[in-house]
Amino acid sequence: MGELRIIPVTGIGEINRADDLAGMICDAVTQMGEQILDRDVLVVTQKIVSKAEGAMEQVDPSDPLSHKPLVERESVRIVRRRGDLIISETKHGFVCANAGIDLSNVESGWAALLPDDPDRSARRIRDGVRGRCGADTAVIVSDTFGRTWRRGVTDVAIGSAGITAVLDLRGSRDAYGRELQVTEVAIVDEIAGAADLVMGKATGVPVAIVRGVDESAFISERAARSSVAADLVRKPSEDLFR
Repeated sequence: MGELRIIPVTGIGEINRADDLAGMICDAVTQMGEQILDRDVLVVTQKIVSKAEGAMEQVDPSDPLSHKPLVERESVRIVRRRGDLIISETKHGFVCANAGIDLSNVESGWAALLPDDPDRSARRIRDGVRGRCGADTAVIVSDTFGRTWRRGVTDVAIGSAGITAVLDLRGSRDAYGRELQVTEVAIVDEIAGAADLVMGKATGVPVAIVRGVDESAFISERAARSSVAADLVRKPSEDLFR
């Protein structure tokens, strides 16, 4: 792995339903005097994807709990309740707070839901960028999650296209020649977390370009649909805490 460069994409502006995200990203990058290159990874926040796809619901701006019925609706399993907080499992298999429904960075009176199929969303943006900019990139749709047994939040991948989601190192050898038995690396999560360092939570920067990711992380067009962020969801049979 060589040097990584992470470029915040500014000037995208407010996103509305049916907006062409790929076109807006390409235009914003051009206005910055930058280019999108082959083997760049575009990290796009879930919030603008949800806005463009119309995954938005109206709520009562005077009632801070008015989104709770949406949480119940979007959950397939309630994992834990504590006061007003609900930890639930979504139809995607994500276990997160409030089924991923968010009131931040949206207009008052609206709540953002998770995209219906974040991997499909990533593919759509990837195809659009290739058509508009002519670059063969990878795309990650990122969202902010907490971590069990650790304080604080970080961005993780909820959708991806054109890049290996989980790099399986089992069977390879470490620096001392020992065979790795259980090591699987969540590459797309690592990239999403790195990109968040330049996007932040309140800066209005919803896209970042990550440049310099190792060539081995990228996958062929034929394999593009077989390695997706959904692969990160642990199967119930492998989950020691379910």
